[in-house]
Amino acid sequence: MNTEETAKALGLLPEELQNIRETLGREPNFTELSAYSAMWSEHCSYKNSIVWLKTLPKDGARMLAKAGEENAGLVDLGDGLACVFKIESHNHPSAIEPYQGAATGVGGINRDIFTMGARPVAQLNSLRFGDLGQERNRRLLRGVVRGIGDYGNAFGVPVVGGEVFFDECYNINPLVNAMSVGLVDRDKTASATAHGAGNPVYIVGSRTGKDGIHGASFASKDINEDSADDLPSVQVGDPFQEKLLLEASLEAIATGALIGMQDMGAAGIICSTSEMSAKGGVGMDIYLDRVPTRQEGMQAWEILLSESQERMLLVCENGREAEIEAVFERWDLQCVNIGRVTDTQLLRFYMHGELVAEIPAESLVLGGGAPVYHREYAEPAYREAIRAFDPASISVPGDLQAVMDHLAGHPNLCSKRWVYEQYDRMVGTTHMTAVQPAAAAVVDIRGTDKALVLSVDCNPRYTYADPYTGAAIAVAEAARNVVCAGGDPVAITNCLNFGNPYNPGVYWQFVEAIKGMGDACRAFGTPVTGGNVSFYNQSSFEGPVYPTPVIGMLGLMDDKQQFKTLSFRQAGDLIYLIGRNSDDISGSQYLYSFHGRKDSGTPPFSLEDECSLHALLREMRGRVCLESLQDVSDGGLFMALLECALPGRLGFEVVADQDMRSDAYWFGEAQGRAVLSVDPLEEEMLLRYLKTSALPWCKLGVVTSGAVLVGGQHVQTIEHYAELYENSLGEAMRQDD
Repeated sequence: MNTEETAKALGLLPEELQNIRETLGREPNFTELSAYSAMWSEHCSYKNSIVWLKTLPKDGARMLAKAGEENAGLVDLGDGLACVFKIESHNHPSAIEPYQGAATGVGGINRDIFTMGARPVAQLNSLRFGDLGQERNRRLLRGVVRGIGDYGNAFGVPVVGGEVFFDECYNINPLVNAMSVGLVDRDKTASATAHGAGNPVYIVGSRTGKDGIHGASFASKDINEDSADDLPSVQVGDPFQEKLLLEASLEAIATGALIGMQDMGAAGIICSTSEMSAKGGVGMDIYLDRVPTRQEGMQAWEILLSESQERMLLVCENGREAEIEAVFERWDLQCVNIGRVTDTQLLRFYMHGELVAEIPAESLVLGGGAPVYHREYAEPAYREAIRAFDPASISVPGDLQAVMDHLAGHPNLCSKRWVYEQYDRMVGTTHMTAVQPAAAAVVDIRGTDKALVLSVDCNPRYTYADPYTGAAIAVAEAARNVVCAGGDPVAITNCLNFGNPYNPGVYWQFVEAIKGMGDACRAFGTPVTGGNVSFYNQSSFEGPVYPTPVIGMLGLMDDKQQFKTLSFRQAGDLIYLIGRNSDDISGSQYLYSFHGRKDSGTPPFSLEDECSLHALLREMRGRVCLESLQDVSDGGLFMALLECALPGRLGFEVVADQDMRSDAYWFGEAQGRAVLSVDPLEEEMLLRYLKTSALPWCKLGVVTSGAVLVGGQHVQTIEHYAELYENSLGEAMRQDD
């Protein structure tokens, strides 16, 4: 093939090839084209998204590293401590090989944390799959969950929270988003940079193989009937090797001999060398034949682009090589000097003495020479049907008990016990997580009074109906979960899962979601620390997935005594609802699955009301003794009450507002609401605060010893709902047994 044909085969646009020629001042060779193909892929360069990502808020009082400055967000926790956290996708690999795709996603996100000097203490995940009635989707779910569990359990970091959502739009392209959170002393962090001409460059960890070559490019195109041919692009992980790499990396940082360190994830050596060099304004001479390989005869471009897992690139001080080498020898890991930092700002790669590629480092990277595009966007035609939807066209069911049974056993709302029982939630924990269920995951910061409060959230039904409002709701719900658990929202990371950006309708969804996310983050004071954009989540068979901008929220609890469980405590306690009800069923799981209507808008939502709710709940901390606190979200008020009742096998007797349609009252998903319970002796104190709030509130009823009475007519026992809620997902997965 000639250069034009080669560039096209590698996914480079004609104008990008011309840019490369002008940058190099000559015709690029195959190795150089391969490097640009990987680094200018959407996965690495964000070339189709960066213009909008830059509009998100990045500043905050606790920010120690802004978005894009390091491998992950770095946030001040006070008392000399900092938190490093990030969420990323591994969607395409998981669609082809779910076990390794998910496992290596977990491995990669944890490396982003410990390359900054932090020890990972918690993992969360956000998973999306197609219709569980299809055998392929059950196989994908089974493989992904096993991959996450096996890797995380062996690596020694507990999974403390997450979400699983099912919809037929994910039949071909599941979404696998992994979040990792770590702790570090503020003065012991590491940076992904290189500087100092003559300083040695090391590759450490596993040997390099042919797995994962062009993985970044694979993640930057649609899934189609030929995607199985890309299986070599899926990496293979080794959690035991990663555990050794974690300990060795933290020990290497502690020597003080380290200049910089970066994980070798997407695009492998070319990514690490180019990003570290560009950040430090330097170059590198790299000798690829020194790289330890798993296969004989690997070519230069294969070594350069391999995405073999459990590898890092290090730069250390010249003359202190022995200190670094001794650390990795002690942990029985490869540690090989493969080059030197130079003052040329050029990356020069050699193979057996031959110069095989010479590229300006800055030309490869985001913020440097990587292309930036302003894509066309237009509101998609399906929005007309959404605007035309009339809730009055839906009749209120005569038997609400049937709706309650349907929702309690629906895969999107029922217990995910089948999933989380495969994760060791206590493995390696010196930072014990809260045992009692709460609206968000709570992780102890050992030796302090503080705790981390963590949540991942996104309802793709909402973002499909209205990407702006849906993304704002995702931020609001994550923040509401943190507040209900007893914490204060601090910052977010995001994983933005969308279809093909060249589709104007898809890009409109992306732009609107960014706007909504940004406005919500500004309202809650939660800057965006970074994250991941995953485009091309679509297939030639079924089109794009629903826009799914997943929010990973970091919250902080300054006093662990502020922790609030969602569980009802005892029969006789009073149940209150705070927040604005609405006679609206739009966007609800009830409307979507019970009535089969997928053309409605989002639930009612007000940022002002949401902020008022959070402020009221914070104001009551330590002043009103709440027995339980839970937000109202998916499934509406009925499901919120059920989730409060089930842990203690208690029940509830509640009444409805007779001025509202009963299905909207119990199953509508209006935002900005919370359910709480109090001992009757605390009611007077509670009312003092409620009466001073501008928010609506009402007394719903009372906690019972096990009976569930709704509106005085729908009577069941808590055991009935426990059977539906706790076993439905497991029964669906046993279809193949």
